[in-house]
Amino acid sequence: MTTAADTFGVPLKKASDIDVLKPLKNLITSRYQTADQESYVSAINDLAKLRNSAVCRTLDNHESSLETLYRYYDQIVALESKIPPSEIQIPFKWKDAFDKGSIFGGRISLTVASLSYEKVCVLYNIAALQTQVAAAQNFTSDDALKLSAKLFQSAAGIFNHLKGIVHSAVLQEPTPDLQPETLTALSSLCVAQAQEVIAVKAINGRMKDMVVAKLCSQCEDLFGEALKHLQRETLKGLWDRDWIPRVAGRQAGYHALAEYHQSRVCNSKKTVGEEIARLKHAMELFKTAQTRAGDPSLFEENIGRAQRSLDEAVKDNNFIYHEAVPDFKSLAGIDKAAVAKATPVPEKFSANFTDLFETLVPVSVQQALAANDTRKQEIVSMEIGKLRESTQLLNSILASLNLPAAIEDVGGEKVPQSLREKSASVAQAGGVQALDKMIKELPELLTRNRELLEECERQLTEEKESDNQLRTQFKERWTRTPSDKLTGTFQTNAQKYRNVIDTAVSADTTIREKYDKHKEGMDLLSAGPENLAASLPSAGASDNGSNPAIQRLKQLMEDVETLKAERDAIECELKSANADMKDEFLNALSQDGTINEVAISTESLGRLFGPLQKQVKESLDRQEGLVKNIQEAHADFCKAATGVGGEREAMLMKLAAAYDTFNELRSNLTEGTKFYNDLTQLLVNFQGKINDFCFARRTEKEELMRDLTQGLANMKVGTTPNTPAHHQDAAAKSPPPRPPPPTVPNPYQGAPQPAAPQPGAPPAQQPGAPHMQAPHAPQMYGAPQPGGLPYPVNPTGMPAPQGYVYQSYPVYTPMPQGYYPYFQPQQQQPPAQPGYPPYPQQPYPNYPYPPQPHPPQ
Repeated sequence: MTTAADTFGVPLKKASDIDVLKPLKNLITSRYQTADQESYVSAINDLAKLRNSAVCRTLDNHESSLETLYRYYDQIVALESKIPPSEIQIPFKWKDAFDKGSIFGGRISLTVASLSYEKVCVLYNIAALQTQVAAAQNFTSDDALKLSAKLFQSAAGIFNHLKGIVHSAVLQEPTPDLQPETLTALSSLCVAQAQEVIAVKAINGRMKDMVVAKLCSQCEDLFGEALKHLQRETLKGLWDRDWIPRVAGRQAGYHALAEYHQSRVCNSKKTVGEEIARLKHAMELFKTAQTRAGDPSLFEENIGRAQRSLDEAVKDNNFIYHEAVPDFKSLAGIDKAAVAKATPVPEKFSANFTDLFETLVPVSVQQALAANDTRKQEIVSMEIGKLRESTQLLNSILASLNLPAAIEDVGGEKVPQSLREKSASVAQAGGVQALDKMIKELPELLTRNRELLEECERQLTEEKESDNQLRTQFKERWTRTPSDKLTGTFQTNAQKYRNVIDTAVSADTTIREKYDKHKEGMDLLSAGPENLAASLPSAGASDNGSNPAIQRLKQLMEDVETLKAERDAIECELKSANADMKDEFLNALSQDGTINEVAISTESLGRLFGPLQKQVKESLDRQEGLVKNIQEAHADFCKAATGVGGEREAMLMKLAAAYDTFNELRSNLTEGTKFYNDLTQLLVNFQGKINDFCFARRTEKEELMRDLTQGLANMKVGTTPNTPAHHQDAAAKSPPPRPPPPTVPNPYQGAPQPAAPQPGAPPAQQPGAPHMQAPHAPQMYGAPQPGGLPYPVNPTGMPAPQGYVYQSYPVYTPMPQGYYPYFQPQQQQPPAQPGYPPYPQQPYPNYPYPPQPHPPQ
């Protein structure tokens, strides 16, 4: 009868204790900038405690330990659906489950900075602990047998599932316990043991012999399949040395049990000859099982029962039936009953699981929100661009016609009222001095962002060069994933940021050119309305106040101001328009399992921006008629106008253009300053991700180098060759050794002492002399010291090691978040990589600053 001691428990992988708090906190803080940070810090602390309980301490062979692993695995799966696994740059280190190592611990390990790798290892440990809990059950209890069979089947399903996901999660050569051949062998062994438990339960329950025979016959097949996988050449030396003999013994033993119970079927049918043939074969198989397993007690109870049955059958046949005993090879095979099967991996293992990061939205929803926000930005950017371009065209037309100053300058000497208002507005805004200050601040902001980006690129380059150098040194033994395959996204994003900065530099140049061109006019406006009269040339008296064209132009100028005010209101509505799509995307995901972002976003944005887009179109159409009327009225005004000086007219036009340029530059510089500050925040987050990546790679490198150097130190060296005969002859003819060195008198001690004691030897002590230490002269720096060292030595006898201090790049304080200007979209723009904030696009032609990237959702 099978007992708990006969079943196999798979060993667990061992994990290293690591810091998950800081990387996760940095990632969530940068990715969810508007979230409740305090609640996430608490959740991260709980996750760290859960990991410590699940993988960093010894687990008992009890269901409560399984529940701890279940909860941690379910939490990893939940977190993986909300944060891309590759973004969590934590160096997870796991040791091989079957490596015995040395007295200092196991040597085979693998460190991978990916949450997917952690999930795979935890899932492996769930299956391994399930086998240990199943093997520890009391096989005399019906409930315990049910639980054991359930756990063995679940473990088989997990091992089988791992075969398909290990390489995609690790992206390099896994440890031997995670190789596909190993997982196949473990899965087949678990299915065999599950079938075995079912057969034991049937035997304990005294089920019909025909049923038991079929169950045992299937056990024999499954143990044979497991034995074939365990004996693969690639797995040689991996298992405990008693595994293969025990499996081979079980294969023969369950073949024997199948024959025994089939013989009981023959007994019930009174086919005594076949009964005897099967019992004899069963006895041979039982002996074979004991021999293979090297265990004389294996199936001992079953052997006694079979022997008694054989003796009774032979006796009955000799005295009653007298049937011929057929050759066993001529008998029909026993049918099989395949009851045990590998069960699929459930979506959740723990029935009482509570997601610590429940408020974080899934990755698919994040991507949908980012795509929706991009579409929204495109619409807003396009509509605002239309309004601004149209307004700039209107201003340029009015400036070319010297309106409204021309219709106000009817006295020839006074400053037109509209010009006085413009001058007061410029002076109130700080004048040209405010623009000059903002322009001088731009290079400093630009330098800060360039330094951040250059530091990110430097770290990536150093990490790549270090990896390439070690790959050249260790060649095929350097098995970790090359840097190029891991840093592609980082390099692409760094280049995007570089392009954004280059575009901003071009915009700075454009602003400087406009500033220099209109500086004189802006200086005059900054001086205030009281000083404008002295700057305007005199044009003499004019009598245009009664001209009907003037009245018409004044009415049209009022219409222009009304149009501009309406556009300001429309622009504010466009900027503030917002629709919370989170719930809508979550509902779509829960109902359909997927999110049709294009259809949902198109419908929602159409409802949100449709009325505003209609207002923009009407405003543009109204401007066309308004400009036509202004040009006609201005032509009539020019025909009737008299005494208007050309020099004064030119100055008025110049000041009008300077006013428009001042407002444009002030808006652009304000947005430009905010752009650089917001870009700093994104680059700080980008640098944090690269720091985490480089730290994880550095830890992985150190672990791999330690394993390689330990392997080299433990390599067996060949035996020392025998000394050639002619060397021995030469040694025999060599001169005798030199006499010992003479003694030198010590000025501090009367007795002589050796001149140079051997390093490490205790000081010589004269017989009968008291134990004392001779005084010695103090050692001076640079004086010859024992062993020829020109400097003092430390108490260990070795020079103090010279180290270095790594100077980390200063991290800038993130700037506060605010409104981000809008951008003109590019066609065929590839979507941003998941996990990183969307990147700025190219500017609208009349909008010199590149748009600022919006914060992640």
